[in-house]
Formats: sequence, structure tokens, C-alpha cells
Amino acid sequence: MENAIEVLGKVFTVSLARYVLIAGIPFLFFYSFFSGRLEKSRIQKRLAKKKDLIREVLHSLSTTIVFTVIAFVILFTPFKQYTLMYDNLHDYPSWYLWVSLALSLVIHDTYFYWMHRMLHHPKIYRYTHKLHHQSVTPSPWASYSFSILEAIAEGMVLVVLVFILPMHHLTIILFTVVGLAINVYGHLGYEIAPRSLRNSWLFEILNTSTHHNLHHSRFNGNYGLYFRFWDRVMGTENPDYVKEYDRMQEKRFGTLKVEKTERGTRGVA
Repeated sequence: MENAIEVLGKVFTVSLARYVLIAGIPFLFFYSFFSGRLEKSRIQKRLAKKKDLIREVLHSLSTTIVFTVIAFVILFTPFKQYTLMYDNLHDYPSWYLWVSLALSLVIHDTYFYWMHRMLHHPKIYRYTHKLHHQSVTPSPWASYSFSILEAIAEGMVLVVLVFILPMHHLTIILFTVVGLAINVYGHLGYEIAPRSLRNSWLFEILNTSTHHNLHHSRFNGNYGLYFRFWDRVMGTENPDYVKEYDRMQEKRFGTLKVEKTERGTRGVA
């Protein structure tokens, strides 16, 4: 029992440190040190209030506890033997580590999209997802600001992954770090995508901070996490997204010309 508590404490400490670093550094950078210089990159005119930031941090602590318990059960209990996790890196080719990471992100995006839409169902929204949407103007701290029920739903993706995809514990660590970093970008409140993205095929695939910020300011649509795929296939992408993205890039870089393509419009620097 004492050993279990010690391991839980270590997992919680690492998880909390990861959250503080990955969310905290961008927060200091954009909201304190260089807020004036980066004003053109801010998506919304309104600013998050101090009480919003405090709420986001406090609920992120409870989310970290939930994630800690899920990780502990998966990695440090007999539950592990029923999963597809492996301990020896040589059990699979070295390239598989990166392939499994990429696959885990694709699976997570699918899981997240449908879970996210479910949380917006009127019968359960107030109990699950309403708290997260109190961050109308999200900050990096909002990336973990969930109710207990939503935190459980969010964290269960790891259970799904280890049952359907062979994963080394290093892949799991990379998955949590990359996933949180992208999540922080989605809640950053600033658009930092390079000018060249708009003129790239990647724009048709990847989400941006503007994409998820619209979800927070309009409360529906844009349910995807990493990619635009499910929103576009299911018709749930906000119809103003491309226009809002172009507005932000014009605000940052000046006039953006747009050319017609087979898939819609493409920005031209």
C-alpha cells in the first residue's frame, strides 16, 4: 500500500510538472513577457480575467489527479498484462515507435471528436462539459480545465489505445507530451501558425488555434482536436473558420490574397 501511494505521488508530480511547464511557459511568453509585441496575434479582443485563470488552474489540478490514477492503473497494476503494451524496445522495429505515436494521435483525434460531440448533448452538457466552456476566452491553463466526469472521459483514451495498439511506455510518454502541447496551442488564445500554412496542403488537414478558439467563442462546431477531418466529413466545421483564419493572418502579416483551388480557397502571400 505504501509503495502504491509512493508511485502515485511520483506519477502525479511528473504529470503536474508536465502541465505546468507546457502550459506555463507559453502563458508567460504570450500573456506577460511579450503580450504587447504579440497583440496582433491575439484572436479575441476580450481578455481572460484573473478569476478565469484561477478556475482553470484549480480544475486542471483535479484533472491531473484523474489522469494520474488512470496512468497508475494502466502502468503499475496487474491490469497491464491484459493490454498490448510492451517493455522491450527490441520487440518491434525501431521505426515502429514513431509509427505507433502517429497512429495514437490519429486514434485519439477520432476518439476525441465523438466524445466531444457526446459531451455537448443537451442532457449531459451541464454535468460534463459546461465547466470547460466557462473559458469563453481560453488560455493555455484551460487545456486541462475539465469537470471530473470530463476528465475521466478524456483520460480513458489511454485505456482504448493500450488495448488496440501495441505501445511502449516511451510512446505513451511522448503521446501525453505531444497531445498536451497541441492542446495548449488550441487554447493559446493567439494564432502562431506560420504564414506559409495557408498556402499549404497541411491547412486542409490540421487544426489551428483559431479553429478551436471559435469553438470556445461560439460554443459549437469545430469538435476535432488535431485534424479537420471529422468536422469536414460530418459537416460540423464552423462555416466562418476559414474567413476567421484569414482575418487573423491578415491582421498578423498584412493583406492575404486568396486563390481558388479544387478544395476551396488557398491563401497566397
